[in-house]
Parts: sequence; C-alpha cells; structure tokens
Amino acid sequence: MFLSPKTLLRTALCLTLIAPVPMLAQEQPAAPPKEKAAEAMLDGMTLQGTVLETMNSSGYTYLLLDAAQGKIWVAIPETQVKTGQNLTIAPGMTMFNFTSKTLNRTFDRIVFATGADKGSSPAVAGEAAKPAQEGGFDAALRAEATAARNATLAEGADAGLASPGSAGAVVPSAEVNVHKAAGPNSYSVGECFEQARELNGKVVRVRGKVVKNSRMIMGKNWLHIQDGTGNPLKNHHDLVVTTQEDSDEGKVVTIEGTLVADKDFGAGYRYDVLIENAKIVEK
Repeated sequence: MFLSPKTLLRTALCLTLIAPVPMLAQEQPAAPPKEKAAEAMLDGMTLQGTVLETMNSSGYTYLLLDAAQGKIWVAIPETQVKTGQNLTIAPGMTMFNFTSKTLNRTFDRIVFATGADKGSSPAVAGEAAKPAQEGGFDAALRAEATAARNATLAEGADAGLASPGSAGAVVPSAEVNVHKAAGPNSYSVGECFEQARELNGKVVRVRGKVVKNSRMIMGKNWLHIQDGTGNPLKNHHDLVVTTQEDSDEGKVVTIEGTLVADKDFGAGYRYDVLIENAKIVEK
C-alpha cells in the first residue's frame, strides 16, 4: 500500500503527540503552592515543642522539634539538650534545602535561631539552660545578619566560620585612603590585624572612615572603620569598634580603645580583632 507524503507526515505527528512524556518533570521537586510556601516560612516566630531528635556539630545543636506548626528542624548554638525535653526556641530564620557538610545531611527546611529556653521536663528537672552567650544577640542577629540570611548564614554556621553576625556584616572594601593618626599608640587598620596578638589588651588609636554604624546592639554602637589598608580577602580591611559614642557614616574619625584579639561571642559572632569601649578623640 502506497502512502502519500502528506499521510506519512500526519502519521508521524500523531505518534509524536501520543508518545509518553519524558520523566524529566519527576526528577525535580515541583514548586509548592503559594499557600504552602507561606506556611513553610517560620521567620520571626517563637517555636515551642518537644525534642524528638538531637545532634551536635561544629558548635551548633541540631534538633527536631515537635511543635504546633509540625515537626521542624532547628539549629541553635551548641546547647545541652535531651530527647523528650520541652523547649521554647527564640525567633530565627528559615532556610530550605540546607546541606550540613559536617553531618552529611540535607534538611528540607530548618530554622536557624539564636538559642532556646528549656521548659519543664522530668528528665532534666532542675537543669539550667545554657545561655546563647550574650543575651542581646537575638537583636544583633536580626540587625546584622538579615541581608545574609541564605548562603552566608547557613554555610558559615555549619563550617564554624565567623558568620552570620561578624562575617555577614563585613562591609566590602571601600575606595578610601585615610592617613594614620599621630602618636606612639597609633595603628592603621591593617596593622591592627597584622599585630593582633602583640596588641591584645592594649589601648590603640586608629583613624579611619566610618562605613557602617549598627546602633544600640547590646547597649553599644558598633562602628565599622576602614582606612584603605588591610587584606580584603581575609576581611582584614574592616575594623569593628564598640563605643557609647555616635558617628554618622561617611565621617573620618579617630578612635581610641582596647584591642581584643580573637573575640568570640558565640552564635556566629567572632572577630579576629575588635576595639572595645572606644572613645572618639577626633571627629
């Protein structure tokens, strides 16, 4: 039987249309409906429930919480926690498809929070909760790390790096060239990092441009100062100064305070160098 070219073409098209659809769509999870995505977000919510599972890794405690919102994985600074214990988790930030390199595990959804208060539990009666270091870090986390809530927060926390608070808050290297202040105890930003061990505990004077001011975190203003020195690849170009005094961003100031090397507040807030209790001696 002879088939015309038009008939062959129509036959080929029909076979194409009725052929099985490739399974590519099944290889990747479908995006959840908008209402489900909204339900999955737990940012800023206090969570309360019973611990079903817990493990520690890289300074963090990962726990599965049986809460009113469902079973939720939570990560907090390392804390003594037992299964069956009732916990109230401080508000945190939700992350999706987070892979913990040290645990070799991926969490579909996990909340990174700053700490937990232990509720009543017969298994741990009378046991005091380990604080999440400084009491004001819940505010610090929100103020300093919101912009870095995704990769910076997750990978920094799991790798034990200075994130989200310190590394997540570092200001990129600015186009500045500020001369070092005069005096025997004067140092550039770069010299503060290079000589951190020798200068630890000593009063230093540093002149630089205020590139960021995070006001009233734990009762202090946190100035980020740059002068054009220091290694940006190590974040050693951005010097953090705590002070009761205030300064607008963009101003060149000279500060004097106590240099502290390797300051670790916990909850991801670690500083290679921090100038504490500083005074602005020149505005």
